Amino acid sequence: MNMSFALLSGDAVASAETAGGMLSSYIISIIVLVFVFYLLLCVPEKKKREKRQEMLKTMKIGDAVLTTGDFYGVVVDITGEYVIVRFGGEDKGCCILMKKSAIAEVTTAEE
Repeated sequence: MNMSFALLSGDAVASAETAGGMLSSYIISIIVLVFVFYLLLCVPEKKKREKRQEMLKTMKIGDAVLTTGDFYGVVVDITGEYVIVRFGGEDKGCCILMKKSAIAEVTTAEE
């Protein structure tokens, strides 16, 4: 009877060590998964956001722009956070004040 108890307690210790090993491998796999998630989703989004901010910062008068509402226009004036954009032609066009964040794409005057 003592022998079977000793075998059972030895098996219990071994299975406890195995469970601890499984837990640590589970934690490591979660950490790796979070790191891969960060690399695949967060880093490209950050680069895209930085590129957009640079585009808006370098925008100047005379640049052709595409707004988020899919309207094409030309930048007439830039004042801080706002831009005045002319839509339509030189003679019949209208000028609208809008935020820089409403600009989706900028084509420079040289292009």
